[in-house]
Amino acid sequence: MKSSQILSSFKSIIIFHTLITLLLATTATDNLRPHLGIGISMVAPALQNWKATLDDQTRKLLSSWVGSDPCNNWVGIGCNNTTHVIISINLDRFHLRGTLDYLNFSSLTTLQSLNLSTNQLTGSIPLQLGELNSLESLDLSSNGFNGRIPSSLGNLTRLYYLNLHENSLSGPIPFQLGSPKDLLDLRLSVNHLSASIPSSFENFTRLERLHLHSNQLTGSILPKLGNPETLMDLRLYYNHLTGSIPGSLGNYTKLVSLYLHQNQLSGSIPPALGQLKSLLDLALSLNNLTGLFPEELNNLTEKLETLSLGSNNLSGRLPNRICDRGSLQIFTANSNSFSGRIPSSIRNCSRLLRLRLDGNWITGNISDVFGVYNDLEYVDMSYNNLYGGVSTNWAKCRSLMALKMSNNNLSGVIPDNLGDSRLQEVDLSANKLTGEIPPSLGRLSSLLDLFLDDNRLLGSIPREFGKLMNLGRLNLEKNALNGGIPSEIGGCLRMRILNLSGNDLQDTIPVELMRLAELQVLDVGDNRLTGGLPREIGGLKMLEILNISHNNLTGSIPSTFVDLLSLITVDISYNQFEGKVPDIRIFQEAPFEAIENNKGLCGNIIGLNNCLTKQRTRKNIRSLLILIILPTVCFLFLLIAGILFFRRSKEKKNEPEESVNHSPFSIWSYDGKMVYETIIEAVENFDSKYIIGIGGCGTVYRAELPTGEIVAVKKFNTQEDNELRDVKGFENEIHALTETRHVNIMKLYGFCSHPRHMFLVYKFIAGGSLRTILNDAEKAKEFDWRKRLNAIKGVADALSYMHHDCLEPIVHRDLSSGNILFDSEYIALLSDFGTAKFLKADSSNWTSFAGTYGYSAPELAYSMAVNEKCDVYSFGVLTLEVIMGKHPGDLTMSRLSVEELSRQVVLDQRLVPPTGQVVEIVNGAVELAFACLNTNPRSRPSMLQVSIKLSTIITFISR
Repeated sequence: MKSSQILSSFKSIIIFHTLITLLLATTATDNLRPHLGIGISMVAPALQNWKATLDDQTRKLLSSWVGSDPCNNWVGIGCNNTTHVIISINLDRFHLRGTLDYLNFSSLTTLQSLNLSTNQLTGSIPLQLGELNSLESLDLSSNGFNGRIPSSLGNLTRLYYLNLHENSLSGPIPFQLGSPKDLLDLRLSVNHLSASIPSSFENFTRLERLHLHSNQLTGSILPKLGNPETLMDLRLYYNHLTGSIPGSLGNYTKLVSLYLHQNQLSGSIPPALGQLKSLLDLALSLNNLTGLFPEELNNLTEKLETLSLGSNNLSGRLPNRICDRGSLQIFTANSNSFSGRIPSSIRNCSRLLRLRLDGNWITGNISDVFGVYNDLEYVDMSYNNLYGGVSTNWAKCRSLMALKMSNNNLSGVIPDNLGDSRLQEVDLSANKLTGEIPPSLGRLSSLLDLFLDDNRLLGSIPREFGKLMNLGRLNLEKNALNGGIPSEIGGCLRMRILNLSGNDLQDTIPVELMRLAELQVLDVGDNRLTGGLPREIGGLKMLEILNISHNNLTGSIPSTFVDLLSLITVDISYNQFEGKVPDIRIFQEAPFEAIENNKGLCGNIIGLNNCLTKQRTRKNIRSLLILIILPTVCFLFLLIAGILFFRRSKEKKNEPEESVNHSPFSIWSYDGKMVYETIIEAVENFDSKYIIGIGGCGTVYRAELPTGEIVAVKKFNTQEDNELRDVKGFENEIHALTETRHVNIMKLYGFCSHPRHMFLVYKFIAGGSLRTILNDAEKAKEFDWRKRLNAIKGVADALSYMHHDCLEPIVHRDLSSGNILFDSEYIALLSDFGTAKFLKADSSNWTSFAGTYGYSAPELAYSMAVNEKCDVYSFGVLTLEVIMGKHPGDLTMSRLSVEELSRQVVLDQRLVPPTGQVVEIVNGAVELAFACLNTNPRSRPSMLQVSIKLSTIITFISR
């Protein structure tokens, strides 16, 4: 071919190539134009229209949503820089309040990621979400969505991440959740789904993580759940699954985590699980599993870090090679029927964090079984048949916080070096320990609980215990302790339970014990105590149980008993008391056995003589004294009053007239000295006659100001050197109440930080506390069902606001009937924020124990990690207390079903039984209360969900 022909052909190829390129570019531009049009002309109005339906606070946070281009620095909006279309919306934790009903999803077809988690969105999930064909990730978790999961979500074929947990969704799973070939991550946790696992889940071919936990799923576990070659993480815990664990799970050799705990699974543990060589976590606790622990599972010891077998019916020996490779960190086999000895390989568990073997039939000498574990935090081997001594190695475990070995046959002495550890809980009760209590235990500055009861301990109670400022529970009953009760124990200002009964203690009851303002249980019965009962006992405002029986106490019963409004149980029998028994409810309702065998008690109680004769004698003496003294006192009083009035009148002439009409709080900011002096004068330097309440942090006074305004003044406790005893509580309360503005939260007027007195000034609430109302028969009758249900809702709204509406979530931590106050209209007000905790996202939020006995969440017994679910539990207790008219007691700890528990709730008999719709509302509140009392914190609803649910069921009451 000639060169000219070749050149001509080459030019033709170039021209053809150019034409093809231009054609393809035009086609691509045409295909892109619809997306550009959506991004510019449709998306902005759609988002702005939705923004307009949200509340004011949310609209301020979305103030950047102006103009016509969402890609121009709109907060929460992500765009593709090349195509200029929206590909993501991320408004996680934006405090959104509203619904999705007004969001036009048809304009968001380019969206690949939508994250609206942890907000306050309500209503149903829109069907239109199924139109977002490009969506790959959808997160609507931690909101208040209700209703069914729309089947249209099955159209999202590109979805690889779906998270709907912590809502109020119900009904079965109605779809196959996208293409099984594309799905990598499925999460439907913490909802109220009530269906069996769909058989279509067998078809997942790429599924890596399957999370269906914390729902109400029923039926059995499918033999096949996706591809055995890809599934790595299977979580089905906290459901109602039945049947046996499929042996076919042994084929899923890539599994790293297998969580099946807290279901109703039965049968034995399949030996095939021993094939899961990659397994790190195996959780089978809280089921109905039976049989022996398979030997084949000893093959997992190379990598296994968590083995949870607790609360089943397993028997035989514990896995003997459980720690051959030393990788195990958490081993719980509690509440089974295991027998034999503790595996010797346990010494190899150098990484051990948590060990629970309690509630079995394990035997053997444990003196030298355990080594030293640097990371170990929690040990419980209670309720077994172990013997031997308490090893000194436990004190060398530098991270150990809880050591529990009660109800065994341990002997010997308590190691002195335990005082050198970081222990917070020690329970060695119900053993055969001898010797004296080591004074070195007084060095455990973080100690919260010390139980040494039911042993054979001798000697006196160490005075060093007075240094345990954080000690909340001390039980030394049923030993052979002698000497007196150390007055130093009065320094344990956090003490809530003190039991010294059944010993050989002598001398008097120290008046210093009456400084324990948080004390709820005081039991010193069955000793040889003498002297009288200190009249300062009236200062124990939180005392619920008092037992001073079987002693040699003398004198009269102090009249200050009338101030013990929280008292539930009292026993003063078998003493030498005489005189009148206070005419108060606690003695009127007590059985005669609680006051019998005293020297000469009298009063209006069945079984006692009346006090008329003695009263007549006293009346005659009193009348004589009145005739002689009263005229003199009256004359002196009038003389002094006249002098003061004359002096006051002269001072008033020099004061500007207009200052008289101002409320002192209108000038709080610039004349604090005047306000301080006004309040000190109003309460006469904190005279006890103005006291209206005493709490753990301080005393509350009623102060009437010169303007006629009445306020409540909370004066914080100080020590003898005028140092504030609880600076943290003072700061907490100020911080919490200045950050909150809610109709159901106590209003703070101001505070004073003075070298002599530190106090807070509140709006005065005349209605009293919930505890006071429920303990008064007449007030309880006036507190009808309408008021009670509205009170429950008010508290729920306040907690929801604190948990979800504040910039830093606030956990109250001490919700109880004593901290709920009422105004004259029975509006409930949450008070006492001295122990409140601000949750920080970048913090572990661990803290020391705070709370009231009978209201605190059970997880606080073994973990100091605080979150909002602690308040949720306390709210459940409080709700039952309002409905039953008394504390629900052991009902909160039962493991019965919600339906069975609800049938055990006895409504307050002092009220006319509810009728009509009120019955349904009360039943709904009871069911909600038991949901809040779930032993698993993650399965409890959020306070936002509780508030929304109560709003739904109580709507008609406020009409």
